[in-house]
Amino acid sequence: MSTTVEAARYGSGKAVRRIEDPALVRGAGQFTDDLKRVGQTHLVFLRSPHAHAVIKSMDKSAALALPGVLAIYSGADLVAAGVKPMGNAVPFPRPDGKPGASATRYPIAVDRVRFVGEAVAAVIAESREAAMNGAEAVMVDFEDLPSVTDALQAIRPGAPVLCEQAPDNIASEMKHGDAAAADAAFKRAAHVVSLDIVNQRLAPASMEPRVVLAEPDAASGRLTVTLSSQMPTAVRDGIAAALPGLSKEQVRLRVGDVGGGFGMKTGLYPEDIVVAHAARTLGLPVKWCAQRLEEFSASSHGRDLVTKAELALDANGKVLALRTRSYANVGGYAMTVGVVIQLLIGPWVSTSVYDIPAISLHLTAVMTNTTPTGAYRGAGRPEAIYVIERLMDAAAREMKIDGAELRRRNMIRPDQMPYKNPMGQTYDVGQFEKMLDQGLALADWKGFEARRAASKAAGRLRGRGIATFLEWTGGNALSEVVTVNVLPEGIVELTVATMPMGQGINTSLAQLAVDVFGVPLDQIRVVHGDTDRANGFGSAGSRSLFTGGAAVQVASERTIEQAKNLAGEALEASSRDIEYRAGRFTIAGTDRGIGLFELAAKQPAARITAEGDATAGAPSWPNACHVCEVEVDPDTGAVEIAAYASVNDIGRVVSPTIVRGQIEGGAVQGIGQALCEAVAYDGDSGQLLTASFMDYALPHADGFRGFKTVFDTSVPCTTNLLGVKGVGELGTIGATPAVVNAVVDALAAAGLGRDAEKVQMPLTASTVWRALQRDFDRPDWV
Repeated sequence: MSTTVEAARYGSGKAVRRIEDPALVRGAGQFTDDLKRVGQTHLVFLRSPHAHAVIKSMDKSAALALPGVLAIYSGADLVAAGVKPMGNAVPFPRPDGKPGASATRYPIAVDRVRFVGEAVAAVIAESREAAMNGAEAVMVDFEDLPSVTDALQAIRPGAPVLCEQAPDNIASEMKHGDAAAADAAFKRAAHVVSLDIVNQRLAPASMEPRVVLAEPDAASGRLTVTLSSQMPTAVRDGIAAALPGLSKEQVRLRVGDVGGGFGMKTGLYPEDIVVAHAARTLGLPVKWCAQRLEEFSASSHGRDLVTKAELALDANGKVLALRTRSYANVGGYAMTVGVVIQLLIGPWVSTSVYDIPAISLHLTAVMTNTTPTGAYRGAGRPEAIYVIERLMDAAAREMKIDGAELRRRNMIRPDQMPYKNPMGQTYDVGQFEKMLDQGLALADWKGFEARRAASKAAGRLRGRGIATFLEWTGGNALSEVVTVNVLPEGIVELTVATMPMGQGINTSLAQLAVDVFGVPLDQIRVVHGDTDRANGFGSAGSRSLFTGGAAVQVASERTIEQAKNLAGEALEASSRDIEYRAGRFTIAGTDRGIGLFELAAKQPAARITAEGDATAGAPSWPNACHVCEVEVDPDTGAVEIAAYASVNDIGRVVSPTIVRGQIEGGAVQGIGQALCEAVAYDGDSGQLLTASFMDYALPHADGFRGFKTVFDTSVPCTTNLLGVKGVGELGTIGATPAVVNAVVDALAAAGLGRDAEKVQMPLTASTVWRALQRDFDRPDWV
């Protein structure tokens, strides 16, 4: 097979096997915990068993006397050593106009703990077993304090207070839209629908727990930190800022394979700082590997928002206004990202694909004695889309209009593009009604009643749910830089700052390089996860392809143009006469030429190097129509996904296999929230009740067969040169409301009517069975 034909099989748009997989399936992946260094020591955290307590004293003497124990650090020890607290600012003011507030979060609690699992000491020993023994021997005298784990309870008068700066436990709040205009719309509305909506707390469940290995180099004074992260540059900068006398140039962040992130591995964690400090102080390699219990209790959680939502409509079903009042439980410390996700990013998509003229959104971030929240797949968009899609179905039921028809009447038309929504966000393109039409056809919308009748005959309740929606992508970090090295051994090497975490982004980047270089896929090598070689925002917010991929294309094209000059010199011809095709430069009209890699070997540095950067003009707005049908067993309440169809407007598709995996895998994650996943705390003690996979239920693959997934590529994104739209979170955002709407439809048809709207996630068999008995859990509004 010729090089040209071989390359053409693997360029963009082709369904290729992932280049990441051969090493992973052979067990040859390079995860952080695989690394073992000479003289390596082990760090174990002693964590708080209390949700809220004062640390009165700590006795480390017995632990320090144990064999193999090298050092023990308390929070006070770190402060004395000059280690700075976590650099998180609460970005929005409190209701009283004062700056946003939170208790100061130290890498290890200094005098008070605010959630179960917060670190109170770090034990470093020659072996992990010795470190664990040491942690058990540290004696801490806690004074237990009253705790609160529910946001609505936390803002009641007399609730336990987490920090002096916020005696009402409110970290900050935001109001969006025009409240007066929305109120006026509600007064003249023919129909008003209102729902209490709970978006329960979730725990990201990456297969690989967080791991950190820090190695000091006495000769250079540098510190190499290897960890499992989606954003190496930010973590490098955070570690350098936290440790005294350390510049970011003295820190090298390395990331190997990452076994799942889902947003949870985006930021700097306290454990990263402690491990780095220990390595510098001891002059030894120090490793910490989280146990699953620690991941559940101390890694950031997602969601946790309660909302009273209202929709005003005229007599024809046209939405006049959206009004919401939301409380976000941001945990024991109000972290910047956790607050921004709920108070700003979610609202950006609150009106979704609908032309809603007036909004009034009032959101409050509340601190409780729970694990702090942060990014989790979708980050704010699932919460907002869930609210509007539940309201649309409730309105359709109220007005006895088909749910798809009501949505159609309110959709933004293509001739309204570019469209600025009430939050000031501008959609560049979108044909939402077209997605709806395709989704209805794919799901056989018209044939539903016959299937419902068949289910009824079999003693089952069948329901149908739909979600038409969009999402914002990019993290507002729209630039990336890529370096290309053409190496004599026949390799084109791409050095990138975006990070794969199981999603296969390296394959997509390599396919884009194949397009430009015309060489086979196995001659493209992607290098990532090394801040000494590349720095950038990293991978979050479904940005990797439309920023990093665009930079790959720019850098690759720049390399070819630069190499034409070198080829002209080598062939003693003008660069204007040099042509390039499939790994070879030739003089136009002749057969004289030189190979790309041969040319690289002739260079003084034995390589051809070029750098390229790309900046997208704005976020991308992927959108979709998801339709779900469920069957409910009325005797047990068990819910089964009977059919799932989705049509997804994602612009240009570079790697179809990866896109399908992202959308369908994301949909399963969204279904998990709808049906089974929830973090639970004991309301009295503040203890985490879901601290293992025995307690925290994840969806199983065998429950999700027969997905019908269609890509619509007819509307490329106009804000980036590739025309792509981010897809990493799309399925997650649409699946949750589609599934819940389907269950509500089944319950309503079973005779619950409007009462069916009271059901709250997760829709476990118990919850659904209780709903069938008209027994509901509802938010305890203040």
